[in-house]
Amino acid sequence: MKLGITGLPGSGKSTVFEALTQNISDAGHKGESRIGTLRVPDARIDVLSDMYKPKKTIYAQVEYFLPDIPGRHENKADRNILNLIRDCDALIHVVRNFGGYGFEAPTPYKDFLTLDQELVLADLVVVEKRLERMELDKKRGKSVEQEELSLLNECLKKLENEIPLRKFSELAFAHLLRGYAFLSAKPMLVLFNNEDDDDHMPEPKDADFTENSMVIRGKLEQELAQMTDEEAEDFLTEFNITASATDRVIKRSYELLGLISFFTVGEDEVRAWTIKKETRALDAAEVIHSDIKKGFIRAEVISYDDLMDAGTYQEARKKGTVRLEGKTYEVQDGDIINFRFNV
Repeated sequence: MKLGITGLPGSGKSTVFEALTQNISDAGHKGESRIGTLRVPDARIDVLSDMYKPKKTIYAQVEYFLPDIPGRHENKADRNILNLIRDCDALIHVVRNFGGYGFEAPTPYKDFLTLDQELVLADLVVVEKRLERMELDKKRGKSVEQEELSLLNECLKKLENEIPLRKFSELAFAHLLRGYAFLSAKPMLVLFNNEDDDDHMPEPKDADFTENSMVIRGKLEQELAQMTDEEAEDFLTEFNITASATDRVIKRSYELLGLISFFTVGEDEVRAWTIKKETRALDAAEVIHSDIKKGFIRAEVISYDDLMDAGTYQEARKKGTVRLEGKTYEVQDGDIINFRFNV
């Protein structure tokens, strides 16, 4: 899972990136694209690791990508930077909601809309160019995929009306449009970057604002990320922080993308695997290895809660909470699975 961090100049993107990843850059590395790979915190993995005492414990991972281009203009959203995040699974849009010396009063919802319309415009350019090429192909007697053409025309209507494609699931998730990597179709989490002493959402001026959003106190969280646990304890109490920005944003990122985790356990390895909700057992098997999907026989499944209730796998078998499932079983969050296969 890779999330691209974007926002207008001055919104605090670098500060938020460092708060989330604890990847603090010195002045000599400013202006470079940066990526932080984090393990997804999951207390269930900790418990299973204590239970099985494996040689390896492997957590799910998430990547946060901060694009940058040296020498870019700072007065507007840069199209080249936007293109760098096209391969991301989702976007984190950092919006300034702090003041201070040298800053005008924050206008968070106006700033959000400014960049959001840049995403729409970037997609509109892509759609128009593709439609022009398809029209040219038709004149040359080449065949054109009619369903793709229809979907692109629908995209054109929405984008011309300045509506991001993520508002329309039939377009955002259309298989024939995946190759275009539309920016405005990507799931988005809006982070309002607040003052240190402000943990409230900004008052919306538009009742229609329905984006997934949350508050982060970027500068404060960046400072906390550099402290030891002992040093941070007083700050956490003073600023009423019960969970780190990293934990909170990862949790919301999973919800945003509709992701869940299932586990494989054993003496060699306890591991979390990330999949989409409603993934079939057959496709979950492929996440581990294509051979498991190819030779799939059955999935031996127990939920994490049932294993905890039984105390051991053997007791769970006696209680009948370990079950065999077929290819079409929809894997649930927290399932512990042993795939039976033959190749």
